[in-house]
Amino acid sequence: MMSEEEKIVKEVVDDFKNRAEMRKSFDLIWQINMNFLMGNQYCNVGYGGNLEEADRQFFWQEREVFNHIAPIFDIRFAKLSKIKPDINIIPATNDERDKQTAKVSKKIYNSVRSKLDLDSKINQAIKWSEVCGTVFYKVGWNSNSGKVLAKDEKGNFIKGGEVEISVVSPFEIYPDSSVCESIEECQSIIHAKAYSTAQIKNMYGINVKGEKINTYALDNVNSGLGGLGFNGTVPKMIKNIKEDSAVVIERYCKPNANYPNGRLTIVAGNHLVYDGELPYKFDDDERAFPFIRQTSIAEPGSFWGTSVIERIIPVQRAYNAVKNRKHEFINRLSLGVLSVEDGSVDLDNLEDEGLCPGKVLVYRQGANEPKYLDGEVLPNGIEKEEQNLLEEFKSISGVNDLVSSDTLSSQMSGVAIELLISQDETRLNASIESINLSNKLIAKKILQLYKQFATVPRLAKVIGENGQIEIFYFSSGDITSDDIEIENQIDGLKSLSQRREMILSLLNNGVLNDENNQLTNKMKCKILEMLGMGNWENAQDINELHIKKASNENLKLLKKEELSVSEIDNHELHINEHIAFMLGEDFEKASKKDSKIEEEFLKHIKSHKKYKNMEE
Repeated sequence: MMSEEEKIVKEVVDDFKNRAEMRKSFDLIWQINMNFLMGNQYCNVGYGGNLEEADRQFFWQEREVFNHIAPIFDIRFAKLSKIKPDINIIPATNDERDKQTAKVSKKIYNSVRSKLDLDSKINQAIKWSEVCGTVFYKVGWNSNSGKVLAKDEKGNFIKGGEVEISVVSPFEIYPDSSVCESIEECQSIIHAKAYSTAQIKNMYGINVKGEKINTYALDNVNSGLGGLGFNGTVPKMIKNIKEDSAVVIERYCKPNANYPNGRLTIVAGNHLVYDGELPYKFDDDERAFPFIRQTSIAEPGSFWGTSVIERIIPVQRAYNAVKNRKHEFINRLSLGVLSVEDGSVDLDNLEDEGLCPGKVLVYRQGANEPKYLDGEVLPNGIEKEEQNLLEEFKSISGVNDLVSSDTLSSQMSGVAIELLISQDETRLNASIESINLSNKLIAKKILQLYKQFATVPRLAKVIGENGQIEIFYFSSGDITSDDIEIENQIDGLKSLSQRREMILSLLNNGVLNDENNQLTNKMKCKILEMLGMGNWENAQDINELHIKKASNENLKLLKKEELSVSEIDNHELHINEHIAFMLGEDFEKASKKDSKIEEEFLKHIKSHKKYKNMEE
């Protein structure tokens, strides 16, 4: 009789196999897309539902690949990889403390973004979404990383933990239904991946039985490419056997009546590793999936997005056929087709050497000598079809290399060229919106994870606006808002030269000046940064430094520390900063407990006013 643990393992494994069978058709589409991108363009789905290679029908048949998919992919990736949106944290309230914690939250995100090299992960995800149509981010918490806090009874280190972000290919994700249009609509999601037994031992501390697992890998194989007299090789996706491995299945179930906090079941091989509630609180402190979905082109009524590659594969097949038939025609013209009377010559010698220059041709007396058949003229329709297919590549993919295109003319104005570029980039808007939304959700999940797990104060560092490394402490109490908006969405595809032109125009029109029609030091630094010159050396905003000093003084005054006013202080800025803090919630709570705190603040403000009156 099966134990309860064995029943759970069998139920999860059977569920995984059923979902893998349901998703098989999408797997084949993704494999074909990857093969066509790499240049293996004579593959198709066979009757058995597996990927098969088409054989050459004749030894002389031309089977070259004229890959237009790869440059289209490169252009789309080059444009989309420029999308690195900045986030802005909106304070929970107008209280001064909430404004400060919103700034801290943004610093936390920027610190994680730099530490985990999030930009490279975004580029990796863009590649997957452009090839397969869909990609996923997995945002979780790794309790085995971070700073060491203590040791347990067994001598093992207890660490503070850190956020962990990984890019997950669509081959590893199995939803309960492929007709759900978002992750939120799914009732459960399986994440399955093959690991070696050594990796599983390191992750979960258990020994599993190793097996041979089918995976996909790249290899250079002879696919019958080439033409008359030569063969070619091409990289392709092939099935690979991974030895001594096992599949780790993670099944995530949404909260329901039976499981109010959701359910996570992890099975490694035939072992139950974990069966309990979902570990992460994401949506209003409710348990949710740790996945974020990003698509290239979203399809209505489908969980899986569509890739541009999938749409232009028929055009690529037709283009290869036209070009190869054209080259076969040229081969017949250049090599010629001999007409030979039966028994008049030595056919073996003629087939081996042909009618080479200087050849002595001996044929039977009284017979007709061999001669070439009259050559044909290449039909005009072949050339026209080739040009039509090239135009179809552009119209279907929405990608047009304007630099090498005949569309541009020396007579065109700058405005007309700008409109052409804008129209050329319009087709990318759906992909851009998905990238922006993914970045927003990543930032939100990062803050929510720190709010849940960062109970102990931790140290982080970030590059500040002045170009200096800023080190700060934070804990879960410093994160009061995860309301995030994306900055710079509109000009995400604008080049550096276009941004410079726009900034200089605003500068000339005085839009960036203050109320005195002057440029502040802070605005000068910001303009230099936006012009692509980085943070100008030693261009620190002295006003910002005064504000930071006043903020530190507020914390010291709360502790009733004795402070003296310096002559170098900007007294007006200090007075405004101290008064703003006194109007906040933190000061109100502290002053109710100890009325002397208000006296200390007022005494300090009077000292600033005294110095200010002396200067006037």
